[in-house]
Amino acid sequence: MPDPVEADLPVDARRAWQAYLAMRESKEAYFSLLSEIEQKYRNWGKPTQEESGRLAVLLQQHDAGVRAFTEAMAAVTSEASRRALLQRLMAE
Repeated sequence: MPDPVEADLPVDARRAWQAYLAMRESKEAYFSLLSEIEQKYRNWGKPTQEESGRLAVLLQQHDAGVRAFTEAMAAVTSEASRRALLQRLMAE
């Protein structure tokens, strides 16, 4: 069952909303790990290969999420749907 926000959106805008949520989640995961690494090595040392690798994976996931969101936004062709989606995005 879709969440209330998603249910209020026109059908053609829901894919873009879901892509936005996934993109936001991947961004938060990337910046969370980046922040942890920066704090851990603030005064000395450098990230391990494992930490750097995990960061790279998260960045790739976020890049893929950005592409998916861009494609989903392009698929919203109805002006009313686009307006409803943009209003919801601005409320975030």
